[in-house]
Amino acid sequence: MTEAPPGPVGPKPGPLRPHPDAGTRARVSWVLYDWANQPFFTLITTFVFAPYFATQVAQTPAQGQALWGIATGAAGLIIAFMSPVLGAIADVTGERKRWIAAFSVLFVLGSWSLWWAAPDAPHSVAIALTAFVIATIGAEFATVFTNAMMPTLAPPERLGRLSGTGWAVGYLGGLVSLVVVLVFLAADPQSGLTIAGLEPAFGLDPETGQGDRVTGPLTAIWYIVFVIPLFLFVPDVRARAAIGDAVRTGLGELKETVRGLLSYRDMLLYLLAHMAYIDGLVALFAFGGIYAAGTFGWGTTEIGLFGILLTVTGAIGAFIGGRLDDWFGPKAVVMGALVVLLAAGAAILSVGENRYFFVFETEPANPEDGLFSTVPERIYLALGMMIGAVAGPLQAASRTLLARLAPAGLMTQYYGLYALSGKVTSFMGPLLVGAVTAWFDSQRAGMAVLLLFFLAGMALLAPVRVPRR
Repeated sequence: MTEAPPGPVGPKPGPLRPHPDAGTRARVSWVLYDWANQPFFTLITTFVFAPYFATQVAQTPAQGQALWGIATGAAGLIIAFMSPVLGAIADVTGERKRWIAAFSVLFVLGSWSLWWAAPDAPHSVAIALTAFVIATIGAEFATVFTNAMMPTLAPPERLGRLSGTGWAVGYLGGLVSLVVVLVFLAADPQSGLTIAGLEPAFGLDPETGQGDRVTGPLTAIWYIVFVIPLFLFVPDVRARAAIGDAVRTGLGELKETVRGLLSYRDMLLYLLAHMAYIDGLVALFAFGGIYAAGTFGWGTTEIGLFGILLTVTGAIGAFIGGRLDDWFGPKAVVMGALVVLLAAGAAILSVGENRYFFVFETEPANPEDGLFSTVPERIYLALGMMIGAVAGPLQAASRTLLARLAPAGLMTQYYGLYALSGKVTSFMGPLLVGAVTAWFDSQRAGMAVLLLFFLAGMALLAPVRVPRR
C-alpha cells in the first residue's frame, strides 16, 4: 500500500486529540453502542424480520424483496440529505449526546411497532415498512454522532483497533440476540418448537409469526439497556452555541465544506468510493436472507443458523481487521475486503436450488436429510461466511479512514458527509435490486447488479492518498 500526504489544496486533516477524560471506561462504553445497535441490523434488516416480511407478509417473495428495497431506499434518501446538515449543526453546538438521545427515541418507537405487522392483518405491509423506515432513520442518525466521538477517545495510531473492536463487539451482540430468538422465541410453524426443541417463550404463536415479530420489541429493549453506558461514561463536548445560532452557522459551514470538497481530491474520491461500495454491501446484507428464503425455501431456523455463522465470522474478521488497520492502514483493509466481496458475490450468482457453479446439477433437497443437506446450500453457507468475515473490517476501516482524512475541527460534519456518501444513493442498490427482480421475476438477476457497486468502489478508492500518521 502506498500512503502519501494529502494534496496541496483543500482542507488538511488536523491533529486528533483524545479527550482528557477518555479512559478505558469511556472506550468500553463507546464500544457497547455497537453491541446495543447491532441487533436491529442482525434481527430485523437481515436474518429474521426481513425474510419473514418477504415470505409471510408480502404476497410473494419477489414482491417482498421489491417492497423491502423501496423502503430501504426511502430511508436512505432521508438519512442522506439530513446527516451532513445535522453533523454541521452538532459541530457548532459541540454536544452530541442530545442528538443521540433524540434519534434513539425514533429507533425504539420504530422497532417496537414492528410487532403489529402480523400476516393477513389489515395494513400489515404498510405498518411493517413504515416502522422499518422510522427505526432505520433513528439508528443511522444516532450512529453519525457516535462515530464522531471516536477520534476523541483514542490516539490516531489506535483508532483502527478501537473501531475494529467496536464492530467485533457489535457482531457478538447480534449473535447473542439471534441465538436468543432462535432458541427461545421463534418456532417452526409445523412443529411448534424452537430450534432447541422448546416451546416458544411467553406463549408466542408461530402460526401468526409472533416469534419473528417479537424481534422488534426485543431490539428496542436491548438498545435501551446497553446504550445507557454511553450516556453515563463517554465524555462529550460542552455546548458552545445556542441551537438557533448553531443552525445558521452550521449550515453556512456545511456549504463551505461541500464547496471545498471540489478542491479536496482525496476526500472527494473517498466519499464517492464509500458511496458505491457501501450501497452494494448494505443491499447484499439486506437481501441475503430474502434471497436464501426464495432460492432454497429456508425458514427462520435455517436463516437464523446462517446468520449465526455469518455473525461469528464477522466478529472474528472485525477484530482481526482492526489490527490489520493499525498495521497496514485502513485503505489496504478496505481494498482487500472489496476483492473478497466481489469474488464471493459473483460465486453466489452461480448457486441455485438444484445447481451450483452454473453447470453442475444436484438432487433436490430431501427434508429427511436435515438442514443444509444439498451442495448448493453448503456452498451458499461458505460464501456467506466469506462475506461476513470481510464485512466487519470493511466498515470498521472505512470509518477510521474518514478520521484519517477529515479536519479535526469539522469531524462531525465530515462524518455527516460520510453518512451522506453511504446513504445519498443507498436507494440505488435496493431499488435496482427490487426493480431488476421485478422486471425479470428473478432474485438472481436482481442480486447481480450489486457487483457493479463493488467494482466502482475499488476504482474510485485506488487513487486516494492517505496521510501518514
